[in-house]
Amino acid sequence: MLHWSLIVSALGVIVAVLGAYCGWSLFPIMIHKKVEQSVIIADGSEQYKRFVNLPQPLIFKVYIFNVTNPDMIQNGAIPIVEEIGPYVYRQYRQKKVKHFSRDGSKITYVQNVHFDFDEDASAPYTQSDRIVALNMHMNAFLQVFEREITDILQGFANRLNSRLNRTPGVRVLKRLMERIRGKRKSVLQISENDPGLALLLVHLNANLKAVFNDPRSMFVHTSVREYLFDGVRFCINPQGIAKAICNQIKESGSKTIREQSDGSLAFSFFGHKNGSGHEVYEVHTGKGDATKVLEIQKLDDSHNLQVWLNGSTEGETSVCNQINGTDASSYPPFRQRGDSMYIFSADICRSVQLFYQSDIQYQGIPGFRYSIGENFINDIGPEHDNECFCVDKLANVIKRKNGCLYAGALDLTTCLDAPVILTLPHMLGASNEYRKMIRGLKPDAKKHQTFVDVQTLTGTPLQGGKRVQFNMFLKSINRISITENLTTVLMPAIWVEEGIQLNGEMVKFFKKKLINTLKTLDIVHWAGLCGGMGVAVLSLLYYTYQRGRPAKAPVKQVA
Repeated sequence: MLHWSLIVSALGVIVAVLGAYCGWSLFPIMIHKKVEQSVIIADGSEQYKRFVNLPQPLIFKVYIFNVTNPDMIQNGAIPIVEEIGPYVYRQYRQKKVKHFSRDGSKITYVQNVHFDFDEDASAPYTQSDRIVALNMHMNAFLQVFEREITDILQGFANRLNSRLNRTPGVRVLKRLMERIRGKRKSVLQISENDPGLALLLVHLNANLKAVFNDPRSMFVHTSVREYLFDGVRFCINPQGIAKAICNQIKESGSKTIREQSDGSLAFSFFGHKNGSGHEVYEVHTGKGDATKVLEIQKLDDSHNLQVWLNGSTEGETSVCNQINGTDASSYPPFRQRGDSMYIFSADICRSVQLFYQSDIQYQGIPGFRYSIGENFINDIGPEHDNECFCVDKLANVIKRKNGCLYAGALDLTTCLDAPVILTLPHMLGASNEYRKMIRGLKPDAKKHQTFVDVQTLTGTPLQGGKRVQFNMFLKSINRISITENLTTVLMPAIWVEEGIQLNGEMVKFFKKKLINTLKTLDIVHWAGLCGGMGVAVLSLLYYTYQRGRPAKAPVKQVA
């Protein structure tokens, strides 16, 4: 028995060692390889099918800032807004693959997007709800018009100053031109003494009614369906100068404005996104390096954007124009605590860094939570080494002396070809210079901060949402009578949440394919380790006990 107890103890030690080896070496290597195989995009693979057609739609929520005092705003009052929504849409994404690279490490595609209104999730709100909202297309046209004339005048001032530099004896005139440029006077101030420009503004003012359907204020009374997707119509049967203005608007190429079958124009926030995509993406397939899977390599055949300002050195790409990360439909695998990752959003023409926040559990699936940091739109300017975001395209608005907006706001003019300002919902974290001019905002970090929960091994998003708000400055424009009494404010229009919540079917699939396998391997690991050690210890105790017992005296035989 003593001999066998030692053999059993040795076997227990071997089992424990095998359990430790499997749990801390063999199983992790097997899992790593299996995850690598599952996330790499190869033609005909299961991951390729999930890549082309997302297994479940994204959830797209829209909240609208309904304006409750439009008439008072026209007379200089501070706007009062009321959030209504969410209006919930299911966003279906389908990719049309163009080709793989020769080595299979890149895949090129365009993406089609389709929105379906979810009546149940939106209730009691419907798309036929009537709203009073900022007239984005008219306000954008007026500000772009002002900006273009200002640029023309500034260019004229620059050319004149260049000539003055070469002409002796005109130092007084030179100083005068420098003062004009230094003050960056608006077109409205400079044009006071220019009959041609003044006449142009007079004609524009006279034809606003014909172009924009006889507006009585800077706000439009419309339906949610029209404002978001179908379009708010304008330029209906224009004549003369009004027709010329409408042709100019049509030729500007704005994505948010479409020509209708009757020749009129229509503005909508998302109508252009509902259908065939135009941007051509090239992303990493993960072949050769699974940690790069789905990272965007090129957009429209370029490694970088040409939207924001670049460095003074020729060919130098600024940090603002760099394309980093994925499109947020999925993330690279093998996440680690404390790391960060990037997403790229074509809607706002920039990459956004997400930082690790905490460990989470989503319906029994472990993951990490990530959220945006202060550097998203709060830390912008030369003091943060990203002044490339300060495009300074807006005249006579609330901004810093160096042309940058105050904290919490980003000028998207060069991104959207419209004077749109990005903030977090309800201007969360934005400077008081903007928030104090609006009544009805209720910023809440839990509701309005961007976050995503990611499964640690595969990079699969479990739940989360990108949350951003679109605004536009409302201000007085000289000689444009409909704006003459306006107070300059940053006016909110809508905020959106684009995200995902892994549904029950996908949770079951995920648990079956990964979580249950991990649990089984974990049981094998600890059963081998603890069971083997337990058997070894018990066998040794039995051996020690038996060795310590006194030997029995031999029984004498009676003759």
